[in-house]
Amino acid sequence: MSANGKPRHHRHRKPKGRVVDGWLIIDKPSGIGSTDVVAKVKRAFDAQKCGHGGTLDPLATGVLPIALGTATKTVPYVMDGTKSYRFTLRFGDLRDTDDADGKTIETSEARPTDEAIRAALPAFIGDIMQIPPIYSAIKLGGERAYDLAREGQIVELQPRPARVDRFELESRPDADTAVFLVESGKGVYMRSLARDLARAVGTVGHIAALRRMRVGPFHEAAAIPLDKLGGSGDTPPPSLDLLLPVATALADIPALALTEAEAMRLMQGQAFSLVDLMGRIPGAASPDGGLVRAMAGERFVGLCRLDSGLMRAERLVSQEGLQPVA
Repeated sequence: MSANGKPRHHRHRKPKGRVVDGWLIIDKPSGIGSTDVVAKVKRAFDAQKCGHGGTLDPLATGVLPIALGTATKTVPYVMDGTKSYRFTLRFGDLRDTDDADGKTIETSEARPTDEAIRAALPAFIGDIMQIPPIYSAIKLGGERAYDLAREGQIVELQPRPARVDRFELESRPDADTAVFLVESGKGVYMRSLARDLARAVGTVGHIAALRRMRVGPFHEAAAIPLDKLGGSGDTPPPSLDLLLPVATALADIPALALTEAEAMRLMQGQAFSLVDLMGRIPGAASPDGGLVRAMAGERFVGLCRLDSGLMRAERLVSQEGLQPVA
């Protein structure tokens, strides 16, 4: 009630900014955090909604996918995609952050041979257990690990499952450094790989440089330097032509062809037996919880989950974009 006894009428506040939908692939420079990049993009486009598809440390450079508007609904599928990295490991100097931004906490005079490095790599390929860096965003008792570490508290993180598909020694510039190529799944910390590999070859080390070259369907060839974006001060806002369609985020998810009649049944909530779809289920899709991209001809219908002998819709396309199934 208002002061004069009349009922108040609550109005929904209109979100600030304009409706902008799509993906922008930024080539992140070193020295800036991922959330700061999101803020710059949101401000440049005057966008209502904005987020990123996978954090990059301030030290790191490379592919940082930025989701605008309805693209934010596809962020989880991008973060599940394959990521490719190149990093330089500096031997003999362990840092508290496991990268060059931290303080030295241990040193070693030992330097491994190329043969020793290559012999150690197979142990880090496949499904492994990995202890994240203490300077990470993982929560402990409601607090971020990096906040606790900065306060000088002892941070103990438990090993977590991680998937590494490729880990190769690319070059050896000198005895102190080695350059590696990595392809990994969701939630793999390059800083932990570098730290643990150095230990495995009898020394210590940290990441001196890190570049991400791919996140799911987004590659560095499509990335735009942050300083080319404009949209601040007296410069005009960037062109919407820079944006990739929302569905681009799903390009790596294997496609399954449906007839128009089947697509209609899917939209009405019907589940399909995998037996009825035999011969159409893509080989890359796992029947135990895998995702497929349901397509009716060239039309994207939605995302479906394969599980327990059935295919069920998980997110369907509506006029507002990709919507979760109730």
